[in-house]
Amino acid sequence: MDRINRRLVLPAKRLHARQVLTTEAIAQQVNQASHQLAEFGSPEWLEQKSILIKELSLNGLRDDLLARAFALVRQASGHCLSMRHHDVQLLAAWAMAQGNLVEMNTGEGKTLTATLAAASAAMAGIPVHVITTNEYLVARDAQEMTPLYEALGLSCAAVAESMSTEQRREAYRSDIVYCTNKQVAFDYLRDRLVMQNESSALALKLREFDLQSGPVLRGLCFAIVDEADSVMIDEASTPLLLSREVQDPQRQHLYEQALRMAAELKEQQDFSIHSHRNTVALTANGQSRLADFCAQQRLNGLWQGRRRREWLVQQALLALHVYKRDQHYLLRGGQIEIIDPNTGRTMPDRAWQQGLHQMVEHKEGCQLTGQRETLAKISYQRFFLRYLHLAGMSGTLQESASELHSAYGVATLLIPTHKPRHAKDCGCRLYTDDQRKYQAIVQRVQEVHGRGQPLLLGTASLASSERLSALLKQAGLAHHVLNARQDADEALVIAGAGLRNAITVATNMAGRGTDIKLGAGVAKLGGLYVIACEPNSSRRIDRQLFGRCGRQGEPGSYELFVSLEDELVSTYYPMTLLKKAQAGEDGLVADFVSAQSLFTRIPQRKTQNRLKEQRRQILRTDQRMDELLAFTGNSE
Repeated sequence: MDRINRRLVLPAKRLHARQVLTTEAIAQQVNQASHQLAEFGSPEWLEQKSILIKELSLNGLRDDLLARAFALVRQASGHCLSMRHHDVQLLAAWAMAQGNLVEMNTGEGKTLTATLAAASAAMAGIPVHVITTNEYLVARDAQEMTPLYEALGLSCAAVAESMSTEQRREAYRSDIVYCTNKQVAFDYLRDRLVMQNESSALALKLREFDLQSGPVLRGLCFAIVDEADSVMIDEASTPLLLSREVQDPQRQHLYEQALRMAAELKEQQDFSIHSHRNTVALTANGQSRLADFCAQQRLNGLWQGRRRREWLVQQALLALHVYKRDQHYLLRGGQIEIIDPNTGRTMPDRAWQQGLHQMVEHKEGCQLTGQRETLAKISYQRFFLRYLHLAGMSGTLQESASELHSAYGVATLLIPTHKPRHAKDCGCRLYTDDQRKYQAIVQRVQEVHGRGQPLLLGTASLASSERLSALLKQAGLAHHVLNARQDADEALVIAGAGLRNAITVATNMAGRGTDIKLGAGVAKLGGLYVIACEPNSSRRIDRQLFGRCGRQGEPGSYELFVSLEDELVSTYYPMTLLKKAQAGEDGLVADFVSAQSLFTRIPQRKTQNRLKEQRRQILRTDQRMDELLAFTGNSE
């Protein structure tokens, strides 16, 4: 029945939503309700608010009550925050209140938009989680929006990683809770361990009185996911593992042996690397050499089994040849910190599984951490399906609309901009090699900087950002760098990125979730100029970067620079084919317009199709396990 519902009922609801949800229709209902409101803060207004809360508690988010709630929230926002919701924000919030995902352009005010749906649900007595990607945005949004919620008689809290269990429990008792996807998912897993997977209503009620060891969450009721594509798509294939560290000296010795053997093997002759899949395969010659090594050194135990020893050495080969410093991980304070490929931020609390993390640590000369023993696990796809009401928003959702619908059962709606976008597409430029491409980028920076226009240069890795930074220094161009090493200064760097003559080099984090506001007189100079220094693995990420300019009808420009040596291009095309490309003396390949899809869009599409299939397989496995273990409940 669930499968029938997803395939037949949900598409019909999606079509109905697109027909009913229009800016004019929603704005008309809210404006009519606004005319009936008394003056903000007056006794009559307080009485109207009290009556509305009672009706919402009894009848839920009915359309007429939702219009009244939106009118009340908009009026309170104007007085408390000096910000009044636009009509397109009303439309987006209404769609989320109905359980949809919405795509809103960068700068359209998603943070303020979320308050409409969050406050309306909270006034109906529903616990609300506003979920975003990092703790900086969690703290900022909760602090900025708290005056609005307090004026409506609602409590608001932010959950931080540094909080104790008691502090988390107290925070989750608030009407509206701001938290990261990682924090709320791990809190859910911890609660499942505390409850020993007991999910009956009676058990939950009894546990609520246990303030020392009871669950911290009040349930998964109403979620608004900010940057939904990053959370629900990009991180969907990353398993969430609740684990503990276990010291095992014998296993550490095993990893050291595997690394020594892997160092003796030669690429192409003994093994092949599939970098776009992050996998390594042993050749027949490599398998034979590995067997000879084990026989000569008289290794026993795991080394006697062919599959187990080959798997160990393949993990060691990954650590030696595939996982690279400043691209996949950062070495800081004598520890390995994994770099999130989607955001460019580090994830210091995460570790690769099955010995890979320890092998990378050994390669870098770090003190080896203990092996992780898994206590509970869940995927984001499975976790978000636990919510009774799921909604979200982002600036880039259309490319993933069909996957979001099939995986989560939610429709994606495109919200029009408040003002027409005037960002200028300056096209793409393709070069034969990285050196000439970077020279051309520096020349473009000098040209634009000479006009006083601020520039944002987006790179795909930490290493690329530092290489570009070195070239800018050589050219005498003062700039700021924003990558995993400087993530603590993110807010400060982004705050000045739109000022006259500013040059900012950033990885994919690029201040996602924050607006780059133009300084005085910058709009007359042409606004922010964005340069993508290489194509990302997803067109969505490219669009996120280009969306940094041209917000709220402001001017701006964006441009893409591509090299035949870029990882995305060279991974899918052999160099023998690429070398045949005709280029001028400056390395610029002629007739790039006709080759644009060939060198960027096709590799991006192939990469995303591969990742989409991985996520689909994970979801199928989760669903299969739920069906097989249905009689035991939802065991994590």
